[in-house]
Amino acid sequence: MRKLLIYLKGYYKEAVLAPLFKMLEASFELVVPLVMANIIDVGIRSQNELYIWKMCTVMIFLGIIGLVCSVTAQYFSAKAAMGFSTALRRSLFVHINSLSYRELDLLGTPTLITRITSDVNQAQTGVNLVLRLFLRSPFIVAGAVIMSFTINVKIALIFVIAVPLISLVIYLIMKATVPIYKEVQKYLDRISRLTRENHVGVRVIRAFGRQKEETEDFEKNNEWYTKIQISAGKISALLNPATYVIMNLAIVAILWSGSIQVNVGNITQGEVVALVNYMTQILTALLALANLIVAVTKATASGARLNEVFAIQPSMNDEGNMPQEIGRGHDRVQFQNVTYTYAGASAPALENISFEVKAGETVGLIGGTGSGKSTLINLIPRFYDRDSGCVQVDGVPVERYPFWQLRSKIGMVPQHAVLFKGTVRENMQWGKSDATDEEIWAALRIAQADEFVKEKKGGLDSLISQGGTNLSGGQRQRLTIARALVGRPEILIMDDSASALDFATDAALRHAIRKETEQMTVFIVSQRASSIRQADRILVLDDGKLVGNGTHAFLFDTCEVYREICLSQMTEQEVGRA
Repeated sequence: MRKLLIYLKGYYKEAVLAPLFKMLEASFELVVPLVMANIIDVGIRSQNELYIWKMCTVMIFLGIIGLVCSVTAQYFSAKAAMGFSTALRRSLFVHINSLSYRELDLLGTPTLITRITSDVNQAQTGVNLVLRLFLRSPFIVAGAVIMSFTINVKIALIFVIAVPLISLVIYLIMKATVPIYKEVQKYLDRISRLTRENHVGVRVIRAFGRQKEETEDFEKNNEWYTKIQISAGKISALLNPATYVIMNLAIVAILWSGSIQVNVGNITQGEVVALVNYMTQILTALLALANLIVAVTKATASGARLNEVFAIQPSMNDEGNMPQEIGRGHDRVQFQNVTYTYAGASAPALENISFEVKAGETVGLIGGTGSGKSTLINLIPRFYDRDSGCVQVDGVPVERYPFWQLRSKIGMVPQHAVLFKGTVRENMQWGKSDATDEEIWAALRIAQADEFVKEKKGGLDSLISQGGTNLSGGQRQRLTIARALVGRPEILIMDDSASALDFATDAALRHAIRKETEQMTVFIVSQRASSIRQADRILVLDDGKLVGNGTHAFLFDTCEVYREICLSQMTEQEVGRA
């Protein structure tokens, strides 16, 4: 947690003023029992109503000043805590976005969501309570004990015994509950994961009738989470009874000893009342300190989880990379003996891959599930870094490019169509921020999406829900293709992005791309042999190895893997007509 305090930068003034105003409030609070003692010993004993009203006015005045100090302290602590959490959340968001796919794959989405929301909020609460109570509670305890010694040394010894006993009870209860609170966030991660999976995969869950099993799984984890919270609550519930027993016994001892001292004239009745008030103040301060310890424990656990994310550094960056000057005569994309292995995998996903693609060529990638098709095309925009070999774009290794320059050359259509909440126009402008309506309509026309967009009320201003759930699968895919085409990239990568299209629309899409995107190099990843058979070149992958490179006719005659794929999807007559 200490490492995260750098995010208080800019709020040091508030971080200092908040505890100072709390201590000022505590100082006024410590004076109140003395005023009360004077009311009893002077005003009530002598029946001096004027003096009583005068001292009551002083008490009200002290209360108002204390309230002002408390509100001011609350304001400064809340401002510092909010500024801290805002800076922390911003830094965490930027850091997560700087991580490569490799790190994101290892961390997982649910835990990142929990850490940037719940854990940051826990850290914020911890900072807020520390600024308010860290100095105030010890100051009240120490101040009350000192004030008791100024009244009567013998009775003050009761404070010396009671305060450590109450502190010991609080310590033992905190020691038992702290490990439990650390487990809470882990179960919160699981609940977050299950919630996200059920939200994203609701259609699949219902299609397979798995609602009951998913509900049971959620309830099981939720019950464990509840049990942990209840077990901590049961232990924490002992705090008030145990401390109040000790406090009340201490008060009894004060009254008993005080009555003896009053009889012999060593102490007044008002001073006995003041001592009881100081004991009550001590208990209240220690209970507040206990709550602070719980909050700090949670904040520390959350801080450790946040530091775990910050400790993970991106395995690749473009720091120091200058924009590259592109010469002519180079292949558009070139792989030279490229090998890549996913983190934690026992075998490479790609092994010794070599090929060249010229500008304007259309390249099809085909192979069985898990053969490495998506991995290969993800190396081109440098979403992953190869283990060995070299990946070049326009004759320059991709590691030399700044990310913005490399990825501005590439239009990526992901395997899973992802759209964002907003209008069609706003989604299309992800491909080019200043795209005109004419450019957007041209891209929609190539992607075979212009007709259904025109039919929507509002056209380009029609709203798309989060994830594009108000569109069919084919419509989402066509819009993601159009989004990639808006910026007229030099390289268009379509990662099995036409799987939801019917054969006629798929054929029309491929024809439009070939006709209207001259000099654009196109990579088409597909499970359908019919979708890539007209490509200038087809790459066939099998278990991470390149087993075929050539035209449809050449591969059908020479590549057994490709031949099997074609015959599993088409008749020999259809293959021959290709």
